[in-house]
Amino acid sequence: MQEPAWKVEDLGHPLPDSAHACSVCLPTWESVIDYEESRDKVMRRLRAGYPRFIFNPHVAALCQKAESSIARNGERVVVFGMRAAAQRAQRFVEKRHSAASRIASFDGFQALAVSEEAYQTAFNYWRFSGEVVSSRRAEDYLTGAEPGDDADIVAYLARKFVCPKSLLFLYESGMAGFFSIHRVVTSLAPGKKTLQLDFPYVDALKVQENFGSGVVFLPEARGEHFQEALARLRAGEFAAVFCELPSNPLLKSLDLEKLAEAARIGQVPVIVDDTVTSHHNVDVLPYADAVTTSLTKWVSGRGDVAAGSVRVNPDSPYAADLASALEDANPSHSRLYARDARVLHDNAEGFIKRIKAVNRNGEMLAEYLNEHPAVEKVWYPKLVTRESFDKVRRKTGGYGGLISFSLKNSKRASRVYDALAWNKGPSLGTEFSLACPYTLLAHYHELDWAEGCGVPSELIRLSAGVEEPENLLSTLESALEQA
Repeated sequence: MQEPAWKVEDLGHPLPDSAHACSVCLPTWESVIDYEESRDKVMRRLRAGYPRFIFNPHVAALCQKAESSIARNGERVVVFGMRAAAQRAQRFVEKRHSAASRIASFDGFQALAVSEEAYQTAFNYWRFSGEVVSSRRAEDYLTGAEPGDDADIVAYLARKFVCPKSLLFLYESGMAGFFSIHRVVTSLAPGKKTLQLDFPYVDALKVQENFGSGVVFLPEARGEHFQEALARLRAGEFAAVFCELPSNPLLKSLDLEKLAEAARIGQVPVIVDDTVTSHHNVDVLPYADAVTTSLTKWVSGRGDVAAGSVRVNPDSPYAADLASALEDANPSHSRLYARDARVLHDNAEGFIKRIKAVNRNGEMLAEYLNEHPAVEKVWYPKLVTRESFDKVRRKTGGYGGLISFSLKNSKRASRVYDALAWNKGPSLGTEFSLACPYTLLAHYHELDWAEGCGVPSELIRLSAGVEEPENLLSTLESALEQA
């Protein structure tokens, strides 16, 4: 893989320590395809990756050590941090494979031993659930280091979120928080499907497809289809309704007020994810019964720690039930490893300054792209479904740093991507700008389906960082010369 022509170090914003990085660099369109095809010329060069998709070297070493200790002939091992997660993974595997699996305790971890045939399914559970082992926890185990204290992370983030400490729950990843609230709402209404409104982040839908009783998916929550969905909500058809505001990657915002009104009539909990622009820009909690957030993104901003949260609305009629069920599974209100908690605490100190710079840069880049003659469409909260976004935008909030766009000549998307002198990888929310061909990365094996949902195969997604605006703009201008 070639190296990016320009790196954030040049502007004084160093990349995270690769030992605990939450992303991977894929600097060319071809390298993205090679990654999706698991070709050796890319896979052997990866030093780190998104922790739900690629084992960090410390985690891989932990799994290898467990495997050498407890595996029987032909078995593979995936290690989890707690027994409940290993048991859920075991049920997930055994539902899909006839071969038996088993759980063994291993030095404070829980190791799920499965057949070679079932190994990918066990890893899929790791990915979908987000119930991962932290790279820092694995590293400390391997080196014999002590974790220390957790910096009172729940109280600290409760102040940042301005929410009661008793109604805030922290998890080892954003997806683990999403998975946890999904388990709660589906257990409270067994047999009912969930409803997903607007095209969401890939694994938000995968969780609903693979767990509970299934999902009804409406990729475009506007017009007649949205009205039909509201009617079904009023009738109480669903266990819960999930949405992102705005959505990823199309940055669309549905009418959350109308959604909340219909769901309240039908007694259906509303779960909203505010990760894409952060709680600094939007206040969705008054319309939601619970809000999920990937703290890996803007709140941390450094790309070197994974974490997630669930906030329960104290005014929700389901507040007591939701909080009680979440607390049963997470009694300390935090499943973060202590050293991760301290890193998150330190990173979050710069959140407000970071998000203000990101808002400035994101809006500038979106408006530039919107006027560019080679650009077909720009998706950005200020430019699509703005009225719905503005209903929940805070007075001091902006439109965020995430932007997606397509070109009039879609065949030149690869040229533009290759020429863009930014860091490139499958994440967002870092203080250094990132670019990725989102649909290729998230939906490589279902591109036609994604296209049918309105997500172009050649879509490029940008996550603006805090760099100087002129540097970001000049590099984007230069790349678009290839369009």
